[in-house]
Amino acid sequence: MHRSISRATGTAVAATTLAFLACGTAAAHVTVDAPGAQQGKYGVITLRVPTESDTASTTALTVTLPNLKSARTEPIPGWSAKTDKNEKSEITAITWTAEPGNPGVGPGQFQRFAIAVGPLPAQEKVSFPAKQTYSDGKVVDWNQPEGKDGAEPEHPAPSLTLAKGAGDHAADRTVDTAAASASTDNDNTARWLGGIGLALGLLGVALGLGNVIRARQS
Repeated sequence: MHRSISRATGTAVAATTLAFLACGTAAAHVTVDAPGAQQGKYGVITLRVPTESDTASTTALTVTLPNLKSARTEPIPGWSAKTDKNEKSEITAITWTAEPGNPGVGPGQFQRFAIAVGPLPAQEKVSFPAKQTYSDGKVVDWNQPEGKDGAEPEHPAPSLTLAKGAGDHAADRTVDTAAASASTDNDNTARWLGGIGLALGLLGVALGLGNVIRARQS
């Protein structure tokens, strides 16, 4: 009995250790997050950039964007942002660089880089390959796709899973307004017709009473 409990405890401890190691490895990766992001819509994506080196700081980050019409960076004290565009004026990449006097993201630290973007591509999964530069000149490319068997590569590209975009709310509002207007017009027409019918009915009654009165007088 005691041996079984010991064996089970040992297995649980080993599994927990592996889980923590896996979480630690994932936490050291450059990742991207955008709660509620939808295909074809605008949103805010946030890159989380940890420094893996024990001796150098992160001094620059370049992220590749999927040819977006709009991308606005959030100001970060001590960092400058440069935007790259293609011949169609679509935004293809953004580079953040630590300004003079800013040591960058030190060992054991991380930095968030937020961008308001859109419209996001009409696809389920979008990658944002990134290049991380250290103060000692080392460059790490986070651009490897996920393995066919679902295995995570050493330097995975930050990626997002996008929900399917809801319908165009502006168009929906226009349709609703038109429907409401048509309904109001129909109601008004019905009221006019009803009023005319009532007036004609009263006129008929009046004429009938007049005829009866004249007949009695004669």
